[in-house]
Amino acid sequence: MIDLANDPRWQRFNDTGYECPCCGESFDGIFDIAFDHPEVWPHGNRAQSGEATLTIGEDKLGSEYCVYNEHRFVRCLVELPIFGSSERFAFGAWGSLHPDNFTAYVQAVQDNTEDRFEGCFSWLSNALPGFSDCDSIGCDFKPIDTRTRPRLWAQDGPLRDAQVKGITFDQLLDIYQESGSDIRPHLMQS
Repeated sequence: MIDLANDPRWQRFNDTGYECPCCGESFDGIFDIAFDHPEVWPHGNRAQSGEATLTIGEDKLGSEYCVYNEHRFVRCLVELPIFGSSERFAFGAWGSLHPDNFTAYVQAVQDNTEDRFEGCFSWLSNALPGFSDCDSIGCDFKPIDTRTRPRLWAQDGPLRDAQVKGITFDQLLDIYQESGSDIRPHLMQS
C-alpha cells in the first residue's frame, strides 16, 4: 500500500494553508475534470455561450443531456480511486446511448426512478487525458440513484484497470498536466 500521508507533495496538495513560494497558489485536494460537451459536438462550448441549453436547429446541448443529429448523450462520471487514499478522482464525461436507451433513461429521470433503470451499453464520448490510447471505449452505463450522475465503467483496457485498481498520485498529476493544469512545480519544496 502506498503511504500518501508521508508524501510531502500530497500533504501540500491537501493543505489549504499551503501557498506555492513562486506564485502563492494554494490547493484544496483532488479536483475533477469535466467536459462541456461530447467530442463530436460541433457547435461550440455551452458554458461559454452563457445559455442553459445551447440550441442549434434540432441539436441541443444542456448540462446533463445532448442531442446531436441521431446521437444521444448523457453526462456521466468516470471515477478512478487513488492508491493510498480513500478519495476518488472523476472525469465528468459524456456517454453515447442508443436512442431507445436514452429515451428510457430520460423518462426514468423524469419519473424520479432512474435508480431502477438497469443500465445499458454506452460509448465513452470524450478523449480522457492520461488515456490517449483508449479511443472508442465501450462502457457500461450505470445509474446510481436520483441525486448523482450515472457512472461509466470501461469494459476493458487501461481505463478499466484504472477504475478497478486505482491510479497513483503521480498518475493523477500526469492527468492534470495533460489537461493543462501542471501543478507539480507548485507542490515542490521551497
